[in-house]
Amino acid sequence: MNRSYVLKKLSILVYAAILLAAALLIANYVSAAAEDEPINIVATTTMLADLIDQIGGDHVSVSALMGPGVDPHLYQAGAGAVAKLQGSDVVAYHGLHLEGKMGEVFDSLNKQGHQTVCLEDGLDLTRLLSDENNPEVHDPHIWFDVSLWKEAADHVATQLALLDEANAADYEANLESYLKELDDLESYIESRVAELPEDQRVLITAHDAFRYFGRAYGIEVRGLQGISTDAEASTSAVSDLATLIATKEIHAIFIESSVPVKNVEALQDAVRARGFDVKIGGELYSDALGDADSDAGTYIGMVRANVDTIVNALGGEK
Repeated sequence: MNRSYVLKKLSILVYAAILLAAALLIANYVSAAAEDEPINIVATTTMLADLIDQIGGDHVSVSALMGPGVDPHLYQAGAGAVAKLQGSDVVAYHGLHLEGKMGEVFDSLNKQGHQTVCLEDGLDLTRLLSDENNPEVHDPHIWFDVSLWKEAADHVATQLALLDEANAADYEANLESYLKELDDLESYIESRVAELPEDQRVLITAHDAFRYFGRAYGIEVRGLQGISTDAEASTSAVSDLATLIATKEIHAIFIESSVPVKNVEALQDAVRARGFDVKIGGELYSDALGDADSDAGTYIGMVRANVDTIVNALGGEK
């Protein structure tokens, strides 16, 4: 065999080996980079997106389908929203009929095998309140009882660890840190509510979103609409609340960031007709956080802002 031919064949083999080694190195680098990429999660609400961000840290990239001021009870996902959900690695939602118009979307995602996380699955249902008009329907506004939000945080940490076992220790550490922050939040709520005279601990809002808050912290809560804004405020509800406010001389009633103000203004007029002037004490965040760059742009900031608004308004001088 010709020497030059052998050398040529050897050089080809060496060159091929070099190419193969380079390809393997590139493949390993791409694989490692992919493993380090954050999990792309789309959460339905701003509250849930913030919770996942707190637990997931650098290992997740999370966005909210519904922004500040959006009412999840009435939200309908258009083609763009569905495409965003389908393009994610994970879809996270509350359940408990909070996203009342999206049930078919979630069913479709689950049938397609898309990874989903539902907060409802991690809650002790015996601790949940029911709709006063329909005992089989649970009140979905669990975030207003911080102890229930701790359960939600624990469920999120568990689900993230199942999805990403390599970073499970980080999720557990983030959970422990966040639970301490929630402990501090509970103490803050209790200390602020204690500033209110007991006869002024009556919270009246546009819809019945604050019942968990009332149960947890000793405040009577009334809403013009039911637990869903899908229900209309009845004339009798306005009349009954107006009489209550005038009789107890409650200092303030409240509007909500995700609910039109017209019903609360009608209630205010009805109270005036009974000879008492009740003020609108401010805007509460009920079904969405505030703007991302505001103090209410996180769950903890939102709850603190609500408590401050409530206590400052209800504790005013007669």
